[in-house]
Amino acid sequence: MDQVTMTILMLVVCFGLMYFLTIRPQKKKEEELKQMMETLEVGDSVLTTSGFYGVVVDKVDETTIIVEFGNDKHCRIPMEKSAIQAMEKANASSSEE
Repeated sequence: MDQVTMTILMLVVCFGLMYFLTIRPQKKKEEELKQMMETLEVGDSVLTTSGFYGVVVDKVDETTIIVEFGNDKHCRIPMEKSAIQAMEKANASSSEE
């Protein structure tokens, strides 16, 4: 092979590696996060992006939920669904007990 063909082949391989090592996993994680947001229900335990644990007590609209924090049950804060980092379904935690 000549030098130009080899250079083009190396560029294609580098872009392919970049895609499979960075872009593809990021897209997969975004898809999982989107799926999680669609299945979010009242009673689910959530972890916010700011590190607070709470329980979903109400859905205001498609993008906003009300989360209850703390043991006193008086700290209810409306927040965007996009602020949720992780979720545990309500029925999953009760079935383990």
